[in-house]
Amino acid sequence: MTTRDAPLVLGIETSCDETGVGIVRGQTLLVDAIASSVAEHARFGGVVPEVASRAHLDAMVPTIERACAEAGVRLREIDAIAVTAGPGLAGALLVGAAAAKALAVSLGVPIYGVNHLAAHVAVDVLEHGPLPEPTMALLVSGGHSSLLLVPDVTADVRPLGATIDDAAGEAFDKVARVLGLPFPGGPHIDRVARDGQVTIDFPRGLTTGRDLARHRFDFSFSGLKTAVSRWVQLRAAAGESVPVADVAASFQEAVVDVLTRKAIAACRDQGVSDLLIGGGVAANSRLRALAAARCESAGIALRVPRPGLCTDNGAMVAALGALSMAKGRPASDLDLPADSSMPVTAVRA
Repeated sequence: MTTRDAPLVLGIETSCDETGVGIVRGQTLLVDAIASSVAEHARFGGVVPEVASRAHLDAMVPTIERACAEAGVRLREIDAIAVTAGPGLAGALLVGAAAAKALAVSLGVPIYGVNHLAAHVAVDVLEHGPLPEPTMALLVSGGHSSLLLVPDVTADVRPLGATIDDAAGEAFDKVARVLGLPFPGGPHIDRVARDGQVTIDFPRGLTTGRDLARHRFDFSFSGLKTAVSRWVQLRAAAGESVPVADVAASFQEAVVDVLTRKAIAACRDQGVSDLLIGGGVAANSRLRALAAARCESAGIALRVPRPGLCTDNGAMVAALGALSMAKGRPASDLDLPADSSMPVTAVRA
């Protein structure tokens, strides 16, 4: 099948605060249009589910129209619709699912309800080509910190470890608030940390012998967040200035050290030679640099999508839909649910 003959798939992503519409032809990205509601949540210091749902309603039609215009595609040319079925915010997911179902019915094309986490893995095919099978995936975002063994991203995703409390992205947001940095915290901590030094030995969660025996590939960042908060409070109580750049750099190093250390260990344990890092926190410059260095030392091939494809987007959903079609996976029923707690093992709804 040539690229021109490959199916044209439109993907819709509304799991949280960004309305994403992507269009792919096979494994070629044509457009990735995003309407973000981050600014509307910033004054609350975090995502407000009702605000997110209303923002999706307002942005859905204009974003679809913009995506089609930028790709030079008419809706009647679309061969299939893919949509995030979960996990995510229930109300936000329902907006995307309703839009996708309406499009599928009106265009007479199949619909693929896909898993948000698996889509974060699938998106890398748009940049680096077919995924090795199996691939080890480290997914790090505001809601998830997961290690996944992926023999087949369209049908077989196996969880090895996950966060047991705060996810990495959530910890970035909370520490940013402690340091007086804006929401979302990840990009701001990354920026500020470049001017700092790793001078504070913050704790590495679930890395002691006893913890590793029970939670070898799990993550915990709640204790780290608390340690940073207490360090800042004690410094302020003593009347001393807080070295924001050094605190940010030290906190960031503690997070990426644990993430990369456990990811390399999982690759070795499973005999996997390819590691993919995805999710919003994968845009962090220090995570990308440390992962590259440690993978090179361990003889592991590293795949990380460009930052724009790491955050939530419609392209990743379209990519997983297109891969599912290429592998002959059955389409979803039109009554597919929006499942806010959809497990990663359920690749498609």
